[in-house]
Amino acid sequence: MEFIRIGEKVVSRERISKLIGEILHQRSRGATQQEVALNLGVERSFVSRLEGLGEVRRGERVALVGFPIENKEMVEEIARVCGVDFIFLLSEEERLNFVGRENGTELFNEVLQILAKLRDYDLVVLLVSDKRISVIEKILDGRVLGIPIGRSPIREDKYVDPDELRSILSTVVTEKRGGKWRERGRKYKSWLLKKRP
Repeated sequence: MEFIRIGEKVVSRERISKLIGEILHQRSRGATQQEVALNLGVERSFVSRLEGLGEVRRGERVALVGFPIENKEMVEEIARVCGVDFIFLLSEEERLNFVGRENGTELFNEVLQILAKLRDYDLVVLLVSDKRISVIEKILDGRVLGIPIGRSPIREDKYVDPDELRSILSTVVTEKRGGKWRERGRKYKSWLLKKRP
């Protein structure tokens, strides 16, 4: 056990670490700050300040799905920097390999698993063909910001403008969505069809 002397006090680093771990554990399981404070004998304001110290991002969980994307690595990096929680991007070649590598049952099961995983996110940003957006919106109960990258069927990779994507994702990830994000996909349609510089 490691002890630290602070003036007249002797402090146990292990005790502090365990207390912080228990606070975070209880909060992540749904306990309110007040309940945690009462359970552990600390002030509610301490729980609040502790969370503030470690906060990386406030808000809902966001996923990004896109295919077929020409500049996939760049789009992936932008999404990571913007704090997107789940990223699933494919080029046209990867999409064809994904569909062609498995038998029908395995492919169907894998697609269902991906869709089930997407239901865990508060918002799914889609960079796909126009027809796929409406289908996925229905499957995910409308928790989708659909940004069409072309008319269906798309058979070649589409270049996504990195500056525009960064602007959209940073806005979507950080703002309280109060219904605003649902209409944004139509607004952002034109930039995705730009040619590669």
